[in-house]
Amino acid sequence: MSLLTRNVCRALMQGTYMTHMGKGVHTTSVNADKNVCYAPHSISTLQSSSTEGRIKCTLIPGDGVGPELVYSVQEVFKAADIPVDFESFFFSEVNPTLSAPLEDVVNSIARNKCCIKGILATPDFSHTGELQTLNMKLRNALDLYANVVHVKSLPNVKSRHRDVDCIIIREQTEGEYSALEHESVPGVVECLKIITAAKSERIAKFAFDYAVKMGRKKVTAVHKANIMKLGDGLFLHGKIIPASPIREDDRGQLLHADGIEPQSVRCHGDPNLYGNIVDNLASGLVGGAGVVAGASYSAECAVFEQGARHIFSGAVGKNIANPTAMLLCSANLLAHVNLHPYSRMIKNAINKVLTDGKVRTKDLGGQSTTKDFTNAVIHCLT
Repeated sequence: MSLLTRNVCRALMQGTYMTHMGKGVHTTSVNADKNVCYAPHSISTLQSSSTEGRIKCTLIPGDGVGPELVYSVQEVFKAADIPVDFESFFFSEVNPTLSAPLEDVVNSIARNKCCIKGILATPDFSHTGELQTLNMKLRNALDLYANVVHVKSLPNVKSRHRDVDCIIIREQTEGEYSALEHESVPGVVECLKIITAAKSERIAKFAFDYAVKMGRKKVTAVHKANIMKLGDGLFLHGKIIPASPIREDDRGQLLHADGIEPQSVRCHGDPNLYGNIVDNLASGLVGGAGVVAGASYSAECAVFEQGARHIFSGAVGKNIANPTAMLLCSANLLAHVNLHPYSRMIKNAINKVLTDGKVRTKDLGGQSTTKDFTNAVIHCLT
């Protein structure tokens, strides 16, 4: 009986999907799912290579436990009969001889307009002497200027703080991660932090637009303009405040940010390094790296990946990693391409498993495996 019900639901979802495809996908419309951000332009010509009404998506397993988490996503998509085909690339900086060329990966994402990606490990030194990491090269090639991480308390996940619901928006194409370093004289290294008015205004507009769509009343900026008066000062005072009820507020210095109650901060708009720090710290407030999803956006494409940069190399092959974050990323991807019924189905299944509490991975205080959690989610798909 449950199998019959599930098949009927899938048939109805397929009909809904075809209706959406007939209308075209446009990201400036009212969001049907307010837990995911959309790129600012239309993607009605989403997949030039799609066949039979299916969506084609680039898939990068990443390093560490990334391949195991991506496998969970593929298993859930298969069980739910989701009309998405993956174009997979092994892409890695720690295994450069096996990695696909950057150009091939960039072309695939640019063609498909969407990608789901595991975390890429960044070695402490470069084999080629280059200062830019593979992550930085990918972001710059696609102009993935806006990183969005939605830190939200999940049902029945124990943490010190409750009812956290914070969106962190980070500019990630300049700042401290500009890869401009040199040794001026022996023993003295200069590392340049690049802040431009154009990119500061662009990320500010993105943050305010996103806040309007998500119903947030203010955008908080993290800075150290009292010390870096020109660099952070340009980012802080160069913001554009649109004609909307959203206001820029709480311009807290980074060192004081840990004294703010997390429930009081609803939307962040941060420079590169500060946003990266806040992303990872905030993830710990709601359960850790295994439960927080994120995404990076350009004007043309979106890359969905975990919100916290942690490859969990110590768990590789042990079947203990938590796939929740990657499954939430996949749900956000589905919402992004207008497959909202499937997106809601996966999120509801995750919430059911967490609420029930019988299947928990080790990071959430249980003893269940990655496969156990994945199977539990599949069982709750309705």
